[in-house]
Amino acid sequence: MNRTFTNWSGSVTTTPDAFHYPATVTEVAELVRGLPAGHSIRPFGGAHSFTPCAAGESNMLSLDKLSGVVSVDRERKRVRFLAGTRLHAVPTLLAPFGLALANQGDIDAQSLAGAVSTSTHGTGIDFTGFAGTVTGLSLIDATGTLREYSIDTDPEMLRLVAVSLGALGIVVEVEMQCVDAFDLLAVESTANIDDVLDTWEERTRAVDHFEAFWFPHTDTAMIKNNTRLAPGAPAPDGEPPSRSWLTRTIEEEVVGNGVFAAALALARTVPSTTPFLNGVAVKAMGAKSYRSRAHDVFATPRRVRFHEMEYAVDLEAGPDTVKEIRAEIDRRGWMIPFPLELRSTAADDVALSTSTGRESMYIAVHVPKATDPNDYFPVLEPILRAAGGRPHWGKMHTMQRDDLLAVYPRFDEFCALREEMDPQRRFGSEYLRRMFG
Repeated sequence: MNRTFTNWSGSVTTTPDAFHYPATVTEVAELVRGLPAGHSIRPFGGAHSFTPCAAGESNMLSLDKLSGVVSVDRERKRVRFLAGTRLHAVPTLLAPFGLALANQGDIDAQSLAGAVSTSTHGTGIDFTGFAGTVTGLSLIDATGTLREYSIDTDPEMLRLVAVSLGALGIVVEVEMQCVDAFDLLAVESTANIDDVLDTWEERTRAVDHFEAFWFPHTDTAMIKNNTRLAPGAPAPDGEPPSRSWLTRTIEEEVVGNGVFAAALALARTVPSTTPFLNGVAVKAMGAKSYRSRAHDVFATPRRVRFHEMEYAVDLEAGPDTVKEIRAEIDRRGWMIPFPLELRSTAADDVALSTSTGRESMYIAVHVPKATDPNDYFPVLEPILRAAGGRPHWGKMHTMQRDDLLAVYPRFDEFCALREEMDPQRRFGSEYLRRMFG
């Protein structure tokens, strides 16, 4: 009996012929070698892509049993992981070595390979996304052969294959450049959205990690300033109050998820309440300061499901792009009860990274799961594209090969490599056909 694959948001559903759950790299290779002619196979991890990136047409392969640390280079602080390792498991795995990932996003449900392969990122103008910290990668190619890529032996090839959407093969191991474990001093407050946008670059360079959430129909943004501290090192202005388990539970689960879910339900029933509810949401976030281990600050639980579109634009173009989106929302009289999330990252040289070659501002637009994103995203997407935006590979967008060719300098090179490595499209899918031809 066929089983159904559904992604986290419920926007993608597929029923492949078979699911596979290999526990070793050898089993992955055997599965690929044993594929009948004309059949394809797609790997999946946390199913957190909002696009059909992981969806398979005939076979799907779970990475969940390929989890854990393979090796640790203590001197160079490089750690090699099995590809299916979930991000939320990484801090515990690294703790015995006193190491941490250099940066993280605000969701940690993804597999490491999935996060790397879709150019997933966090925020911080001096920090790249996950792919920019990859120092080595192993994948099973279309012949079932294990291929190894290393920054030490062929950095240009590694940078070409690091973000691949699984189009070149099944990633089975990823080596990451880690850093010494660190704490974050989190300072959260509110500010006028116009002031935040007008001083975006200044704000994002003033702290290690800066981000903002703007609720439409309000003039206020919730802002987060996170500063890195060595464990045990004193905070510059004195230690903030500790955040207990109970406090964190109330803030993240009761307010952040429970109350927010109730507000969304009310806004759906009575749309005219949306501006008021958005204003309440901003005030509820309030001003607070606390210190904790980095991953406890970076990632927060997301129980309320939604649809998302996110584009990376040049850092300088970002604020004006947000202003255009705000004006369009106001002009159309939309009632949107979900915030825009605004972040920045460093430039990198990974071929298909959304920040390749430029410092970027990321603009993420969300609507609740029960809302049809096609009522909103197609109107706002042209604004992001006009700013030279690149879509997050795992989030909703309509760009295709010719569009992507215009915004990625090495796009043709990647497509040529795909033609060479997988001419029969053993790792193909409808989504990849639209992306790469």
